Amino acid sequence: MLSTADHADVVVVGAGLAGLAAAHHLSSAGLAVRVLEAAPRVGGRMATDHVDGFRLDRTGQLLNTSYPELHRVAGVDVGTLRRFQPGVLVHSGGRLHRTGEVRGGPRSALTRARALASGPRPLDQARLGASLARLAGTPTERLLARRERAATEALASRGLPPRTVTTFLRPLLSALLSDPDLTTSSRCADLALRGFARGRLCVPEGGAARLPERMAAALPAGTVRTGVRVKDASISRVVTAEHGEFTCRSLVVATGARAAAELLPGLRVPGFHPVTVLHHTAPEAPLAAPALVLDADRTGPVSHTAVMSEVDPTRAPHGRALITSTVLGTPPDDLDTRVRQHLAALYGTGTADWELLGVRHDPEAVPAMPAPHDLRRPVRLLAGLYVCGDHRDVSSPQGALRSGRRAAQAILRDLGLPPANPSARTEAAA
Repeated sequence: MLSTADHADVVVVGAGLAGLAAAHHLSSAGLAVRVLEAAPRVGGRMATDHVDGFRLDRTGQLLNTSYPELHRVAGVDVGTLRRFQPGVLVHSGGRLHRTGEVRGGPRSALTRARALASGPRPLDQARLGASLARLAGTPTERLLARRERAATEALASRGLPPRTVTTFLRPLLSALLSDPDLTTSSRCADLALRGFARGRLCVPEGGAARLPERMAAALPAGTVRTGVRVKDASISRVVTAEHGEFTCRSLVVATGARAAAELLPGLRVPGFHPVTVLHHTAPEAPLAAPALVLDADRTGPVSHTAVMSEVDPTRAPHGRALITSTVLGTPPDDLDTRVRQHLAALYGTGTADWELLGVRHDPEAVPAMPAPHDLRRPVRLLAGLYVCGDHRDVSSPQGALRSGRRAAQAILRDLGLPPANPSARTEAAA
């Protein structure tokens, strides 16, 4: 194999989760890999801004400890994931309802369902518990074989009480899928609920950017190069604006959907769900619990919110509270005013003295997954040319990581090479 400075076995364009996952699996198989990233940092949408000692995530997407791909890449320590505990609080009827902790597996799903229902509604508890328990124990392939339709239609036909759907399942799925109208494929929604029933919602310690940073640091030295803009790409050659030409045996385009279509004309660009993330600071935490708060009443623009300094104390200076809130869809013109009013109702406290630290709006934050949706869109376009990202799989960090692994596997097959030897962590997670 050639090993000059401008040649690699595989060039990966894009250092988001998908590109870094592909690079990890290819490097583990013994290939020389170069990852080229136009931005000055790795991570793509998994980015964190540093403002006056606060760490502010640009994205509102949540991780889950049940994601198997988190166990398959080097540099990811599940112990550094900060969990939401007691999991989820639902604001309904003017007060917060506790939904219980997540322990993983069918039994925890039943426990959570019982903790959710307030008042003497044993039948509601039993139905929800049975539904979550079935999802937690159902293999992925069986879920994918179910009839596919819009998630909102599927929820209405599951035989669950309307109150259970409106006060728990609908706001939860809206937050997990970044889809307030639940037009997402019912199969994708089932996978999201299955993951919720089996694991714990969480965020990376120190900010979302820490996950891709750890993945990049675990790659061989010199693998990742940031600040490199790719102007043209083909199977055997990549032309950059600042660093000349890189030659290769295979090319992986691991950018977002729109950037991928610019490099590879003919790729379909999906629709997107816009997401806006706001960060406020307050002298005191309005909620002394590391929980995710959902709004079941839909009385304001906020889909979900959390006192992030309670979930992950490293994200705020000592003595200050960091409140992170997510607005789905097109934000209103008077965004901060409307959000403050809504947060005052959700947390039951005044917000006039809160300081707005940052607002980040991304009109293409999450690729839409309306039915019918192919959860395993091809990553191999032809021998030597591959594409990966959450737009080729499920629109989540798990989907991005999995698509990167699928692309790496396709490359190894085309080159006639065996897959990388799995680590003990990988074998335990499979």
